[in-house]
Amino acid sequence: MWEQKLIETPRGTFEYFVKGSGEPLAITHFYMAFNEKGNWFANPFTEYYQVFLINVRGAGNSAVVEADEQMNLEEIILDLEAIREALHIPKWAFAGHSTGGMLALQYAVLKQQSLTKCICGCSAASKAYASHPNSIYCPENKNFSRIIEIMESLNNSKTPQEKRKELDFEWALMSFTSKEKLKHALTIPTSGRTVGRTLDYFRKVAVKSLDLRKELPTIHIDTYVFGGKYDAQCPVEFSYEIVDLIPTSELTIFEQSNHYPFVEEEKVFMDFVKETTKTLKHI
Repeated sequence: MWEQKLIETPRGTFEYFVKGSGEPLAITHFYMAFNEKGNWFANPFTEYYQVFLINVRGAGNSAVVEADEQMNLEEIILDLEAIREALHIPKWAFAGHSTGGMLALQYAVLKQQSLTKCICGCSAASKAYASHPNSIYCPENKNFSRIIEIMESLNNSKTPQEKRKELDFEWALMSFTSKEKLKHALTIPTSGRTVGRTLDYFRKVAVKSLDLRKELPTIHIDTYVFGGKYDAQCPVEFSYEIVDLIPTSELTIFEQSNHYPFVEEEKVFMDFVKETTKTLKHI
C-alpha cells in the first residue's frame, strides 16, 4: 500500500501518496482522485523511483476548486511547483499518462528547470487528437456519441456508484485491445476515481485551447515518450509528433497495446520504466 500524506503550501493543502525509493518522481492526472491503492500507471515506477502520486486541486483531500481557472494546465503546474518546494525537493522527474501526459509536457514547457526528466505516454501536445477519426473523442468515431453519454453521466452527482462502475468499465473497454486484458487489469490493485467537475472542465474548456506544439522544441531535458499502437483515445500518431518536436526525446511504441500498455504489456512496460532511469544519448 501507498503511504498517504498531506502537505501545506502557499497555494493550499494537497494530498499525495508516496511509495518506493530512489530519484523523486511526481505523477498525477488532470481529473482522477487517487488513494492508498496507488495506480496502474504509477505502480511500476516504484521499483526504481520514490514516487509521489498527487491529487490535484479538487481531487481527494486536496484543496478545493474555488474558481474554474484553477483547473487549467498552467495553474496545476504552479500547484505542483508549490508541492515540490514544500517538500524541499530541488528537482524531480515527472511522469504522466493521457491527460497526465499533457501535464507533463506543460510542466516541461513552463518549468523544465525544476525537472530532471519528463515521461509522457499515450498523450498529445494539442487538441488535434480529438479530431482524429481513430479517437473515440472524434465526432466521426463510432463510439463518440456513447462516450459523451458516459462522461455526462459520470459528471452527474446523482449517478449511483454501481452505475459509475459500469460506465467506467464500458469506457475502459473501448481503450483495451480485448475484454480479457481489461478483466486481467481489474485484478490489479489501483485507484483513480473520475472527478466529474475537472473532467467536465477539461473536455469543455481546457482541451479547446491546448496546443503546445510550437513550444515543444524549447524542451531540452530527457523526455521519454511512449504510445500504444492501437490507442483509441490519443492515436499513436500523436506520440510520434511529440518526439518529432522535442529534440531530447525518445519514443517507445507498445505493439500489443491500446491506451493502457502498463497493464496490457506489463513486462515490456517494466523494461521501459527501467530505461527511463538512464540518461538519453542525444546526437
